[in-house]
Amino acid sequence: MAWKWKYSFKEQLEDMSSLHPGLTGLQNLENTCYMNAVLQCLCSLTPLVQYFLSGKWNAALHEEIGESATAFGCLVSDMWLGKFDYVSPEAFHRIFGKRYPAFSRRTQHDAQEFLICVLDDLHEAFKEVRAQLCPHLNDNADPSQEKQSPAAGASTRSSSGTSIITHLFEGQLSYGIRCLTCKALSDRPESFTVLSLPIPSTRVCSLQDCLECFFQPDTLTRNNQIHCYRCGSNQDATVKASITKAPQIIIFHLKRYSLSGAKHSQFLGNNHAGDLDYGHYTAFCKHSITKHWYSFDDAQVTKIPDSAVQADTAYLLFYISQGY
Repeated sequence: MAWKWKYSFKEQLEDMSSLHPGLTGLQNLENTCYMNAVLQCLCSLTPLVQYFLSGKWNAALHEEIGESATAFGCLVSDMWLGKFDYVSPEAFHRIFGKRYPAFSRRTQHDAQEFLICVLDDLHEAFKEVRAQLCPHLNDNADPSQEKQSPAAGASTRSSSGTSIITHLFEGQLSYGIRCLTCKALSDRPESFTVLSLPIPSTRVCSLQDCLECFFQPDTLTRNNQIHCYRCGSNQDATVKASITKAPQIIIFHLKRYSLSGAKHSQFLGNNHAGDLDYGHYTAFCKHSITKHWYSFDDAQVTKIPDSAVQADTAYLLFYISQGY
């Protein structure tokens, strides 16, 4: 049985003298700091936490494929009970590793890849399947729309259906593609849950700089040409992405590593210190009750000043829209 959300955030704040909900560390199971950092970020997102602590997830769960989602729900409950300095994510790690064997080994992994797998797993466990349109209804579709998105920078969900994950994390991109020969313009919509942003080749940059770099127009030539439905052949084209629907929770992945392993950024969020071969993940999260920032370094949880949050080691950034 899921632990019930007995108190409002205000009531919990008044009870903080005896409890510390949401300020629970996670034991490192040997090279699992990547997992702990991501789980701390997810367990600091108010809308997602409320969904699990309210028990709503029980009604939506597909039990035949929901074992790891159940383990995740139990972990959220343990972390928000406020009774422990830290807890072990052993059960979640073991069960999740059955569905994703690559993560069963206690070796270092990429936090972004783990995050995408967790979101996909939760989506599958809770999704309500949409009715599929008949294929013949799309016979008159623009042939250029059938090609893969020319500006891949977003992780997407391949299966249909809605869930708490699509409700909170899924946004919509639109790629405007213009043929440079006949000037025909087509739009390709694409859903996303994580935006992978390039980092400009400057010594210091901002998130705004990374966003501008991602959304700047690009020219597709040679092997990247598009098939123009009007010309009837492959042609050079320009493509420009734009967000047509922002998610309630937007996740940015900073593409910190080049082929030489160089890294550079200056942001706040879920952090990684190291290089491609070795490193350590920690998480900086703003607590929804106290409104203070905390550093989550495996089992160690430390209150930090706002000034300490902006660091040069940011890798994943989580933002909740105002009103939550």
